[in-house]
Amino acid sequence: MAGVFALALDCRCLLGESPVWLADEQALLFVDIKGRRLHRFAPETGAHESVAVDEEIGCVAPVRDGGLIAGLRSGLWLLRWDGSKIRLLAANPEDHATSRFNDGRVDPRGRYLAGTVDEPKAGGQAGLYRYDARGLTRLAGGLLTSNGLAFSPDGRTLYHADTPRYRVDRYDYDPETGAVANRRVFVQLDPAVTGRARPDGAAVDAQGCYWTALYDGGRVHRYSPDGDLIASYPVPTARPTMPAFGGARGTTVFVTSARDEAGDGGGLFAMEADVAGAPPPAFDPSV
Repeated sequence: MAGVFALALDCRCLLGESPVWLADEQALLFVDIKGRRLHRFAPETGAHESVAVDEEIGCVAPVRDGGLIAGLRSGLWLLRWDGSKIRLLAANPEDHATSRFNDGRVDPRGRYLAGTVDEPKAGGQAGLYRYDARGLTRLAGGLLTSNGLAFSPDGRTLYHADTPRYRVDRYDYDPETGAVANRRVFVQLDPAVTGRARPDGAAVDAQGCYWTALYDGGRVHRYSPDGDLIASYPVPTARPTMPAFGGARGTTVFVTSARDEAGDGGGLFAMEADVAGAPPPAFDPSV
């Protein structure tokens, strides 16, 4: 039986997102999109630092040879750990006035997948992209908010959410080529039942179960590989945004969050689970 989510760090993010466990450092990397900051937190010591980034930073991951890959409004960048830019990898192909990179995930071979958000939520102009040595490739379009990227333990299933549509899809994924196929619905929430609670960021555990933070729902859902709801864990904030597994045994579930209109939320929360999850691989620019 898993534990209970509790506040781990009162970081007061405007829009906390993209938690990634750094096993070598026993620390959690995460971002504040609207606050334009990159955070690193070591839960064992309580050490916390944050640095400014000069754009909204939607997602981040470590790079194999050092530094970070990050999705910003203008595109995918290599960053230093101090938040400064090294070089642009790929420009955001959409209108920067209404689009920015949002959720991202390294695939089993080291490619980077990242999606955008259509900020007006009007025409479904957002997309899902893969970046590798061949450049930027569009994998899916017609989206409102690309979110919830995660891979099954064998790397052959890709999960992906479109948050405003209350929907999580899954694709067949080829780890050798990075190709996607056979898109189908994995979870479809009904707003008549869940209210405004909708699927945001996600993680997959060692048993292949999909954990998704329900934005405006104040909880994290765990689904079986067949899409059945197994458990629902309350989070003491209205807007949890993305879970990630970490800690010494890989069984700590960290969840970032966003502030609501009243100014509440934005902290980092943690819970001990009865199942582990593996940290994602580092981005490999050579793949």
